Amino acid sequence: MRLLLDLAIARLPFRPRIKARLALSLQTTDDLRRISAPDLAAFLYEKQANSLFGNDKETQEALPSPEKLASMWEKRDKALAEAEKDAVFLERRGMGCLSIAESTYPLLLKTIYDPPAALFYRGDVSGLTNAAVRVAIVGTRKPGAGVPTWTYAIARNLAAAGVPIVSGLAIGIDAQAHRGAVDAGAPTYAVLGSAVDEVFPHSNRVLAARIVEKGGALVSEYPPGVLPQKWHFPARNRIISGLCAVTLVAAAPKKSGALITAGFAAEQNRDVWVGGGPEPFGEGCERLAFDGAKVITGIECALAELGIKAAAPESAQKDNAAAPSSALAGSLARELGISF
Repeated sequence: MRLLLDLAIARLPFRPRIKARLALSLQTTDDLRRISAPDLAAFLYEKQANSLFGNDKETQEALPSPEKLASMWEKRDKALAEAEKDAVFLERRGMGCLSIAESTYPLLLKTIYDPPAALFYRGDVSGLTNAAVRVAIVGTRKPGAGVPTWTYAIARNLAAAGVPIVSGLAIGIDAQAHRGAVDAGAPTYAVLGSAVDEVFPHSNRVLAARIVEKGGALVSEYPPGVLPQKWHFPARNRIISGLCAVTLVAAAPKKSGALITAGFAAEQNRDVWVGGGPEPFGEGCERLAFDGAKVITGIECALAELGIKAAAPESAQKDNAAAPSSALAGSLARELGISF
């Protein structure tokens, strides 16, 4: 069963690039069971998996030593056992899993250097698997005066014009971007640094439920039950930018996690924008603008860059948006102990 294979691979203690390589090369859990540690080492060090993941020097340097690889591979049986439990959990909680080996996996994300082998989700991910031009909106958790309103407005207007918004559900800019899209009645997508059943931060649990209710989704590379860890957030930033054609850093100080997302976007050959009015919002955005990022002063500027003449009326966007997943959102709200 393909799902069990993907769930088991997600539980293995390997880097995302190696997990993706395994997922693209194996077909069943029997394939996973049959591979010995020496076979795995030969596969990773010598064999060409496919045209996307070849034996480039950077991949080779990232591989563990044969000894460490053998130790890590001993966790395979545990991963297979956990996969059985995860499959039941996903079905009971109304969650899903997109495998990199399947045609429904987001094409833009598949082209990045280290795509996740699987994306776990809660909600409707159809807006991530189609050819729509998506915009990531990220920024500081502590924006200055006026910036939250600016972010909310541009997210709401982009969403009303049919542009899906992707962000990370963090407090500050991320939350404002999601709220703008939700209030436009449009789908928005939150990429988490935890499992989708462990919504973080807790202060945004109501917002998470509203995202699902409006036809969007919570998305993560982490399997069920995985709690947020400090290093998860920089890692998930590559997914935020990888799902999108454009990353807009609404506001960022000199040191900001949003700059990591912008860096990933640049490496992925995606456009990088910064918020400004007219000067960029924050030293981080100033640096990005100096390096060539487009300064976006408002919705007209953003739509022009996307080649959209005018935003659709909000009512039309609501009519065309994905059908609200009311039952699923209600289930999530009950699980989190909230009402909205």
